[in-house]
Amino acid sequence: MGRTVAIGIQDFAKVITNHCFYVDKTDFIREWWESRDEVTLITRPRRFGKTLNMSMVEQFFSVEYAGQGAVFEGLSIWQDESYRALQGTYPVISLSFARVKETNYRDTRAKICEIIRNLYIKHLFLRESSGLSDADRAYFDRILQPQVSTPDVTSALYQLSDFLHRYYGKKVIVLLDEYDTPMQEAYVGGFWEELASFVRSLFNSSFKTNPFLERAIMTGITRISKESIFSDLNNLEVITTTSNKYAASFGFTEAEVFAALEECGLSEQKELVKSWYDGFIFGKYKDIYNPWSILNFMDKGKFSTYWANTSSNSLAGKLVREGSRRVKEKFETLLEGKPILSPVDEQIVYNRLDGNESAIWSLLLASGYLKVLSYESYLDIAEGAEPMYELALTNLEVKLMFQSMVREWFKCAEADYNDFIKALLAGDRKAMNVYMNRVALHTFSYFDTGKKPSEEEPERFYHGFVLGLIVDLRGSYVITSNRESGFGRYDVMLEPKNFKESDAIIMEFKVFDPEEEDTLKDTVQAALGQIGSKKYAALLLEKGIPEEHIRCYGFAFQGKTVLIG
Repeated sequence: MGRTVAIGIQDFAKVITNHCFYVDKTDFIREWWESRDEVTLITRPRRFGKTLNMSMVEQFFSVEYAGQGAVFEGLSIWQDESYRALQGTYPVISLSFARVKETNYRDTRAKICEIIRNLYIKHLFLRESSGLSDADRAYFDRILQPQVSTPDVTSALYQLSDFLHRYYGKKVIVLLDEYDTPMQEAYVGGFWEELASFVRSLFNSSFKTNPFLERAIMTGITRISKESIFSDLNNLEVITTTSNKYAASFGFTEAEVFAALEECGLSEQKELVKSWYDGFIFGKYKDIYNPWSILNFMDKGKFSTYWANTSSNSLAGKLVREGSRRVKEKFETLLEGKPILSPVDEQIVYNRLDGNESAIWSLLLASGYLKVLSYESYLDIAEGAEPMYELALTNLEVKLMFQSMVREWFKCAEADYNDFIKALLAGDRKAMNVYMNRVALHTFSYFDTGKKPSEEEPERFYHGFVLGLIVDLRGSYVITSNRESGFGRYDVMLEPKNFKESDAIIMEFKVFDPEEEDTLKDTVQAALGQIGSKKYAALLLEKGIPEEHIRCYGFAFQGKTVLIG
């Protein structure tokens, strides 16, 4: 009888005792223990088995699970007698920040305090142990209170390690899952600096100045820069998606996926599964699959964007939507199935993401939305230069997720947007002006990141608009933007795949400049004049598209007002 494919179980013992489908990752225990690293930070995209592996490590080492090694029988780690003797022999502090998703600093701090308070409630037996003094018990009681001071709470894991060490006579293993979830929320919510200061103190006392610490593992999606929250931790071993260490311990390898499909009678779907879900690369390991999508496909037998739909993707959307024109242009390129080039810095500095293009691509890479196709080594570049990475969307699932996200951006003006597209294709300039102004009124502020439309890079909305065109018209047109043709770079070009049936379209965008133009009509004429003087149609003419089948439009805009001529 085949194993049950269960979705969403993150408790190791529950998976094993219920005979659920499980890919043996217990070699991670051996590899980590033999590395002897004091504090290990492992970053992987969401839904890659981080929480299940942390549960596995806890249930292997924790004294709470002493004598319960039967769940490991038949798995790789249990074949080694020396490791069987280790099971259930260490005090373990295990906590997760996965549900710390509050929208302000006060509530975020309160949620972290609640998590620590629950740890103390779980270990309430320590309070009455003979190893604690009256002062220790007083501290214990302060942590149990609804309101706790910052010095007390940031020392709480340190103190609990001390109490456990006295009780068991052994140093403590600390496991912190999804350490960066509150940090991402703090960036989105605008309270990064406050939370970073609080977390820096907590981590310093827990992982750096803690003499009662045997080892620790932290997991998350991103490697937050050392200067942000790890400034005092020089004992930190950082494992990112580009590291070879533990590369096959998180996610499924292709061999594991194909074996799973065989077990479920789905082996004929291997190639389609590969096109949908393959593409993650960890260290030297290529063809890594996210377990969430594979398990859901095995369970339901149909293809869908399972992994991409497991969160709101709010941070990814924010970075692209509020990014510069260059970010949007590169995002267009990615949606077209082409790679981009960018430096990559795996140390994410959240409070520097605004306006930092390489940091945006670095975060999307760490989050699993992008993959590295190739990169330059430091030996191949000039001194002082940054190596360039060739990046692409990870797989079909991610591409479909982003296309859906772009559609959602335009949903508030969907009817007017569709009418504008119809008017554009029909060459009805009057209708184009009516509907484009309605679209701009509804959506421009959404894309403008809070600045006045007349300020820095007002073309942002129009490049967001181009992304909408990519989604809706890509079946009939090849759509490009900011590419060379003639003697300059046009803004947007729609090249019909069948020019005998449809016209080619060139668009040029210009912002009204009161120092140079009296009216928006003057701005339109300047845009049209640029199309002619720079010979933007040259590329289309070279491809054999007759001049009478090339339509040119100048877009002039001032705030949320648009004039198309």
